[in-house]
Amino acid sequence: MKGAGRPTLEQKDPLVWEALNALVDPVTRGDPMSPLRWTTKSTVKLADTLTSQGHQVGPKTVARLLKDHGYSLQANAKKLEGRQHPDRDAQFIYLNEQVTAFLDAGLPVISVDTKKKENIGRYSNGGAEYSPQGEPETTNTYDFIGEAGKAVPYGVYDVGANSGWVNVGSDADTGVFAVESIRRWWTKIGHPGYPEATKLLITADGGGSNGSRLRLWKTQLAELSTETRLDITVCHLPPGTSKWNKIEHRMFSAITMNWRGRPLETHEIVVETIAATTNKTGLTIQSMLDTNLYEKGIKITDKQMKEFEAEHLHRHDFHGEWNYTVRSAPEDNPTRPR
Repeated sequence: MKGAGRPTLEQKDPLVWEALNALVDPVTRGDPMSPLRWTTKSTVKLADTLTSQGHQVGPKTVARLLKDHGYSLQANAKKLEGRQHPDRDAQFIYLNEQVTAFLDAGLPVISVDTKKKENIGRYSNGGAEYSPQGEPETTNTYDFIGEAGKAVPYGVYDVGANSGWVNVGSDADTGVFAVESIRRWWTKIGHPGYPEATKLLITADGGGSNGSRLRLWKTQLAELSTETRLDITVCHLPPGTSKWNKIEHRMFSAITMNWRGRPLETHEIVVETIAATTNKTGLTIQSMLDTNLYEKGIKITDKQMKEFEAEHLHRHDFHGEWNYTVRSAPEDNPTRPR
């Protein structure tokens, strides 16, 4: 029939997604509500496996199918191939168990990350935005950092509520900035939403300002724990892994789509555009501008770290370098009232 268009792959091969889904999430595929889903295989390997099963697909089609079903690729599989940690799958399973336990108990679970820094000014921002014909937005040709500086969006995604918070900084992305972003989320959204909570679970990448090896990140979390009287558990995603993560970048991909094609001329435009973001899942996002200055290069000495670990840090039995709980010091709150 004229105008009907070509049938989609899933119309021609209705079992292809079921087959791909089984490969993507072999551990938790029996639980469709599993909060974290991943694969450690590249799209090339997934396509090869599907082809061997009788489904004629290529890597680009695999990527499209995953994207269509709510997954987004976080890391470059080819670059990371060959240096994956032997316990990467076990860590994903452990993290998933922690997330499920917290959610079942009605406790807050947040996924945190820093979005790519954005230059502020009339710079090209990939994509097209509707404008009067013949009157496209004019932008600077070269994307160097101008006098207006940059925006550093740090995102906090509430897994249970499907809601987001973005703290838009204008200075360095440091451990202090990361924890300040979480502090602002807790004050504005977290505590009102979970007034009886005694614990908070954070899932985070292993690097960046919230990295598993970053001493400043951990010591700042102890300050936050003391202020909020929350026991703060952190589970890091394992190093050297490529994953399709249904949670962590759901919010950032929606933000990127919302501001695509629009020059981010001021920090206020960044904040307003983020706050206007939503998607088909009902995602809502709040945002605010952070004008604080964050010092780079703050060092935590070995002695300070030893004292911190003795007073504040409980490492889990399973990979304590990736999984740990930070508490306020006993003298700060001897009875730990809630």
